[in-house]
Amino acid sequence: METDLSEHFKFGENWQSFARHVGAAQIAEAERGLAKLASEQDLAGKTFLDIGCGSGLSMLAALRLGAATVHGMDIDPASVATAQALLAEHAPGQNWSVEVRSVFDLDPATARYDIVHSWGVLHHTGAMWKAVDCAAAMVAPSGALVIALYHRTPFCGMWRIEKRIYSRASALAQKAMRVIYKAAYLARFLARGQNPRRFMADYRGRRGMSWHHDVHDWLGGYPYESTRPDEVTRYLRTRGFEVERVFENAAGTIGLFGTGCDEFVARRIAAG
Repeated sequence: METDLSEHFKFGENWQSFARHVGAAQIAEAERGLAKLASEQDLAGKTFLDIGCGSGLSMLAALRLGAATVHGMDIDPASVATAQALLAEHAPGQNWSVEVRSVFDLDPATARYDIVHSWGVLHHTGAMWKAVDCAAAMVAPSGALVIALYHRTPFCGMWRIEKRIYSRASALAQKAMRVIYKAAYLARFLARGQNPRRFMADYRGRRGMSWHHDVHDWLGGYPYESTRPDEVTRYLRTRGFEVERVFENAAGTIGLFGTGCDEFVARRIAAG
């Protein structure tokens, strides 16, 4: 399952669709989202590895925040093609590269990076803790590991089953499931006397993402694992890292409509 794309949701196709709508607003929000985790001071003149680069938007944000060298990788060729196209358009001539590669194939003997970034990816590998290990091994001495992992909720088991079904369903069945989910999700706003249109209009402020693409991503994101911040903090300490900042996802603690990512910034404290 770890490297067999037939067992994975087709994230690359979703990123290709999303990238067609990327403009100045999405890029600016991606910069703000990354700057919250790795500031311009952290990134200036540094090397940056993006594991599971998706559309390439985080890579572009890193370049705009001053990273000297940016390398991206993704197991899905469609994601890599999307990232290459986006960076060729918005960062021509800058020092970036992208390749088709699994996190499990990374070799720290060949290169290590000042900042290793993987936002919302490692929990989709089929072996989350092994993937965290592989990502952490790529961090240079005194460098930073920046990751986001799904927050565990009481409904995570249910969502794992749903995602397995959705990722294997026909396009028509997936569309029907999206319609039902969106209707139920937005009905909550009406029940509270809130305007669901405002929610959708404001959603792009979340790292420049699109709600409609994220719904498809959420419903189909298989393999799927989740964890809790205290587990991640303890685990990273055993790997020679000290967690400097945690941004816990408080909104998804129940999990009936899904969950969000907890974000972690950890510094390597062990020798090389």
